Amino acid sequence: MPMNIDFAAVLVLLTALTGGIWLLDALVLAPRRAREPMMGGAGGGRSVAAKLPWYVDLSKSFFPVILAVLVLRSFIVEPFRIPSESMLPTLLKGDFILVNKFAYGLRLPVLNTKLVGNGQPARGDVVVFRYPLEPAIAYIKRVVGLPGDRLEYRGNQLFVNGQPAPLTPLAGDATEPGYRQFDERLDQIEHRIQVLVNGRWGLAGFWAGLQPRREPDGVVAWEYQVPAGHYFVMGDNRDNSSDSRVWGPLPEENLIGKAFFIWMNWDCITFNGQCGRIGDGIE
Repeated sequence: MPMNIDFAAVLVLLTALTGGIWLLDALVLAPRRAREPMMGGAGGGRSVAAKLPWYVDLSKSFFPVILAVLVLRSFIVEPFRIPSESMLPTLLKGDFILVNKFAYGLRLPVLNTKLVGNGQPARGDVVVFRYPLEPAIAYIKRVVGLPGDRLEYRGNQLFVNGQPAPLTPLAGDATEPGYRQFDERLDQIEHRIQVLVNGRWGLAGFWAGLQPRREPDGVVAWEYQVPAGHYFVMGDNRDNSSDSRVWGPLPEENLIGKAFFIWMNWDCITFNGQCGRIGDGIE
């Protein structure tokens, strides 16, 4: 899910600017104003500089608000919008979601240095992260492999450490024509995925580290062991997702947080439906 503006950097800059001006006023400008001669003589006029400069007044008004937004967004929860269909049918294009920023440890904004490590992703978690090939862009995918896991993919089914991830075919129409949906279970998390009916993903589309191969039925298969400090992530729209199969494993330091809640959908805003998704949790 692309982001063209580094909001964390903007918030840090604004916080430093407004806080710096506030501090400058408290330590230097305010005492200077207090020493200014009084207007109106003994009648008790006001200091020549008694009125706050506009930039001091503005900084004092906005600093607490900007600081609160920075803390909330950096350490507690952050909103994102889903711009693509790579997580269908779990998340729709246009969903507005909330991401738990402390689920996998607290990190400094901009620097992304971990301050406190209070958890790691579990198999099946839907995570938001900085795209390894272009960290300014945020992506969302599902964790299917933890550090050290041996993954296999054959016959459109995922195997983790030799055990198949159970798949239950679903009847009825899929989200998109030409797809078939399944319930997939990864440990304790059951979620829905979709695959193309008779879909064929070319070998050239896969990351070379997977050493992909064609099976007799034409479906691409691969095997991979996730290295330490990394995770393997995939989209729930298995045949339409740029994920670890395309660009490799996700470094732990790129994690942003765990997606957990849908708070709005663009189609609902534009009166095209999907309002029933508002308030749903993300599994």
